[in-house]
Amino acid sequence: MAPVPYKVGEHPDLPPPVSVTGPLAWLRNNLFSSPTNIVMTLVSVWLLYELIPPMLDWMFFDAAFSGENRDACRAQAGGACWAFIAERFRLFTYGFYPAEERWRVNLAFVLLLAALVPVLYDRLPARKIGLYYSMAFPLIAGWLLLGGWGLAPVDTDQFGGFMLTLVIGVTGIAFSLPIGILLALGRQSSLPIIRLFCVGFIEFIRGVPLITLLFVASTMLNYFLPKGTVFDLLLRVLIMVTLFASAYMAEVIRGGLQAIPKGQVEAAEAIGMKYWQSMRLVVLPQALKISIPGIVNTFIGLYKDTTLVIIIGLLDPLGIGRSSLADTKWTGLHNEVYLFVAIFFFISCFSMSRYSLYLEKKLKTEHDH
Repeated sequence: MAPVPYKVGEHPDLPPPVSVTGPLAWLRNNLFSSPTNIVMTLVSVWLLYELIPPMLDWMFFDAAFSGENRDACRAQAGGACWAFIAERFRLFTYGFYPAEERWRVNLAFVLLLAALVPVLYDRLPARKIGLYYSMAFPLIAGWLLLGGWGLAPVDTDQFGGFMLTLVIGVTGIAFSLPIGILLALGRQSSLPIIRLFCVGFIEFIRGVPLITLLFVASTMLNYFLPKGTVFDLLLRVLIMVTLFASAYMAEVIRGGLQAIPKGQVEAAEAIGMKYWQSMRLVVLPQALKISIPGIVNTFIGLYKDTTLVIIIGLLDPLGIGRSSLADTKWTGLHNEVYLFVAIFFFISCFSMSRYSLYLEKKLKTEHDH
């Protein structure tokens, strides 16, 4: 008999069968695991086959990327007229911001990205200094965009397009989270006055549509101010949007707080922590971790709701698109406008949702370790 090359129990591990790993296993487990899944997969493939080629033809292969008007586009091809978007791209981006001052918008956007880095990534070197910069960023951005102290002043009625969307969305997201945390804590407070105020505010705001609050901000608010008082419309909108998002954020965070066992608070008190110490170090980190999906959903909903400002006369990307389509040169190009704006919002919201998934996985992995 031939000698056995390995002793018993010392055989090398063999690779798993191809049928249980790799692309074939993924296809079988996810797309062909049952008769129902097989039918749905085949129907989906057929729908994609029917929809994607015509869509690609209209968007790219038969599209016109240059032309002075709609008729010139149609003369070139029968697809989309992206020449319209190319001509109005700066208007879509900056609104009516003065052309010679648009470098300030670009700089504010770059500084925004720099301010997000220490907030989103906790392993950044010198992160504490970066967080101080992130907290100061709203003041820096306000100075850049509005002017003053050496910069030419720019009225907020010249804000528009994607710039206006980012201003409203980023402001609402940045301020609604801390206000929402305070409201959630206040709703659970043992002090009746604070609890009743927080409950009343949350229930009132959540019971009124945002569009109604925007109308109040744009028209009715002036009736309650002293005669001759000038209250900037964009500032009123920012306040209303922030308060609206804060009420929904408070309910999301309250759900996370209720999921924390009372033993956590009792343990913090047992080692001598005061209320705010236990909240900051023990309760809130766990509650916010639980609430991440709801928080991001609220952020995304707020970001998309910024398009409602068109109702009160502020020209966001949809407003810019509608005003541009009034030009007889480009009449009828609604599909291009709505698709262009939809792509912008999809990229923004998809990025937020992917970061949410990354953060959930990261926190889960750290907890497992």
